[in-house]
Amino acid sequence: MTGHTERPLLFLDVDGPLLPFGEDPHRTPRGTTPDSRLARLTSELGNRLTALPCELVWATTWEEEANAEIAPRIGLPRLPVVKWPEPTDQHEREDRWFGLCWKTRALVNWAGGRPFAWVDDEITDADREWVAAHHSGRALLHHVESYQGLADEDFAALDRWLRAL
Repeated sequence: MTGHTERPLLFLDVDGPLLPFGEDPHRTPRGTTPDSRLARLTSELGNRLTALPCELVWATTWEEEANAEIAPRIGLPRLPVVKWPEPTDQHEREDRWFGLCWKTRALVNWAGGRPFAWVDDEITDADREWVAAHHSGRALLHHVESYQGLADEDFAALDRWLRAL
């Protein structure tokens, strides 16, 4: 990953953090249509992401579609995209055994020792422990509720962590 500035990375998942889905278990159900999910994608969201002191990277199954569909709606430039490697049987078994998110190993490899924050609705303590043991740089694995998406407190936590580096 040469040629990049050494700003910390922010790995962005789309479904959940940027496009909330599902129901809040503590509230009465509300309708969530694909159109209402996309309506959440505003330039304000893009402005808040670009205001963070980091390099944004798509870490989503959307892959390049995130640049085609999501970035223009929120006013982001084309971002780097994590390409997901085919899992080896051994890694798949290990990851399941440790309870890891299927993205964890690939993101640590992609970061190559650089500090990174990762926002996703699939992050667990198992991922945090694995990253602490296998990543030489600092890392913040920030879980976002899938029904809520990135909220003010998430942006505040990310901003604090990134500026403390």
